[in-house]
Amino acid sequence: MTDAPERADVRPDPRTPAPRTPVHADAAPARRPHGLRAVLAAAPSGPSGWIALGALPAALALWLLALPNARLSRMGDLGLLQALPPLWFAAPVLLTVGFVAVLRSPVVRHRWAGAYVLALILVVHGTPGLLYPTLRYAWAWKHVAIIDAVLRHGGAVPGAGKLDVYNQWPGFFEFHALVLRATGLDSVLGYASWYPVITNVLLLGPLLLLYRSFTADRRLVWGGIWLYYATAWVGQDYFSPQALAYLLHLTVIALVVHRLAARRRLTRAGAGARAGGSVRPAGSASPAGPSGARALGTVLDGSSRAGWRAAPFALLLVLIAAIVSSHQLTPVMLAVSLLLLALGRRNRRTVLPVLAAVVGLTVLWDATVARPFVSANLSGLIAALGSPDHNAVAGLARLGEAPFGQILASWADRGLTAAVLLLALAGALRHRWVRRVGLLPLLVAPVAVLLANAYDGEMLFRAYLFALPAAAFLAAALLWGNRAGTPAEDALPPGTPPRPATRPGGPLRTGVCAVLLLGLLGGTLFGYYSKEAMNYFTPQEVAAVRYVAETPAGSRIISLTANEPGGELNYDTHDRLVLGDAAGEDLRHLAAAPGDALRGALATPNAAGGPTYLILTRAQVLDCELTGLLPASAVQGLAAAAAAEPTLRRVYANQDAVVYQYTDSDAGGGAAAPAGGSTP
Repeated sequence: MTDAPERADVRPDPRTPAPRTPVHADAAPARRPHGLRAVLAAAPSGPSGWIALGALPAALALWLLALPNARLSRMGDLGLLQALPPLWFAAPVLLTVGFVAVLRSPVVRHRWAGAYVLALILVVHGTPGLLYPTLRYAWAWKHVAIIDAVLRHGGAVPGAGKLDVYNQWPGFFEFHALVLRATGLDSVLGYASWYPVITNVLLLGPLLLLYRSFTADRRLVWGGIWLYYATAWVGQDYFSPQALAYLLHLTVIALVVHRLAARRRLTRAGAGARAGGSVRPAGSASPAGPSGARALGTVLDGSSRAGWRAAPFALLLVLIAAIVSSHQLTPVMLAVSLLLLALGRRNRRTVLPVLAAVVGLTVLWDATVARPFVSANLSGLIAALGSPDHNAVAGLARLGEAPFGQILASWADRGLTAAVLLLALAGALRHRWVRRVGLLPLLVAPVAVLLANAYDGEMLFRAYLFALPAAAFLAAALLWGNRAGTPAEDALPPGTPPRPATRPGGPLRTGVCAVLLLGLLGGTLFGYYSKEAMNYFTPQEVAAVRYVAETPAGSRIISLTANEPGGELNYDTHDRLVLGDAAGEDLRHLAAAPGDALRGALATPNAAGGPTYLILTRAQVLDCELTGLLPASAVQGLAAAAAAEPTLRRVYANQDAVVYQYTDSDAGGGAAAPAGGSTP
């Protein structure tokens, strides 16, 4: 025997007993730290570690200290930004600085990066839920009213009128009705206010799965996730079918991309075994790009396992069915994304079965349950295909003049959107490997849908939201990616400490990233908070709307706009007329002669034979002001005309709302108003 180390290609005799490790009396088994000690042990090291360790609790403390000093009465044309004290803004700044410090560390820890992302979600999306005594946003209230009607009728709502479309896509509403029945809750209002926080936290799962299918580099994964949440200004995370459908859509995409990446790794391993058992060393870079980038276009060997296993594919079918039954647009977005992914020949065995399921279930649903809506709107859908320029800008024109704050917020939104897309394009041009991992199809697919339909003027914002997961990762690759590859974590032997796939940048690069992230987050705050003056409803407004909802069945409710907290309550027994929903010449007549327009609406007979009510609220006025729907003179003229109209009797009033009853006997307005009205 010699003391020389054993050669790697010489195997020991299996009959030779393994050497025993000497045991010392003073040796003790290593114990893993727990509690606070474990948190400190996982913290980044060096100066960056101290910043990361201190910035997170300091930001949360400042946020909690600032909330009691918020004054909702100060909200104006910049929304919640005007109501928050200066101390509040220190919280997102500290979170950004601390997160950059986490990424600056040689080894990025999941625990700390995830904590900063969760804190960002809580600060941005949890602030309205803590400050507002009522549910925000009129569309969220509409969905609450629909669920209430579904519960009362045990399913489809008869006599739904214009809201019958929700009978044809009932998945979201039936799900929450089931939740209420199972939990015994009276209403979804108990948790709907926290739906933005819940939705964004749940999105973290598919984002992690998607990004870790592209790379094992923690710096790129968490950088992309932070950029996603820091630039998601559209605000489609409220209590709505599209929020649920978007979450499920991203989950399906993540599962498909993850399957493609897994097949690539299996194919590579099988090819290495057939080549004579040689396996690429754990530290070598991938020939397809930087190590950690899992290209989806690798040639699949004929002997490799193709397709899906039964359980994962069954899960996909459930998710797709939930999407198809809940929302009209999301299945189209999903189908286009999968179609572009399937253009790569090597991806088709995985993508085409999922694409066939999406198309098949969508066509089946539209031809059966949703047939009334599809038949009535088919000609309009076909006509929209020939107007891509109109689809891209629909919904932006208004008759009135928006205030300066809204113009500023609008330009901030556009600037933020352009900045994110430019960063994504630069990332795709700088790093060749990102163009081979399925990111570009996910980035381009929403643009194709944008050109196909206007979707009531919302398609431009929806397209940005659906493109954001890919755009955020591409931007992260630009900011934190390196051209040279380094070992990926999943290629290392078990038990090996995680190594960085990219090097932390120098002070200059770190400073530039911090400033850029702060600018992007500032733009998101403008877009997300700037309309909160009209999205927020006071308890007085809620009380007035509930008073109207309790009027006799067959009543007709007239309002200036639909921006009310629950104006659709009992929509199956009440008729509703929204003056601001008029178009063309009728809307111009309302702007020029609001009194005449009001008297014309009141004189229109109520087909149901019940009384007619007019409700005007603070949020309706702000809706006209902030969106530019009607000039201020028209809003003031209509309020004055209502107060002076002899056929209108005020039956309810408080500081934020007023309700009138039309008393003309020929129109059936002689019925008594419900009890409980109050006057200031």
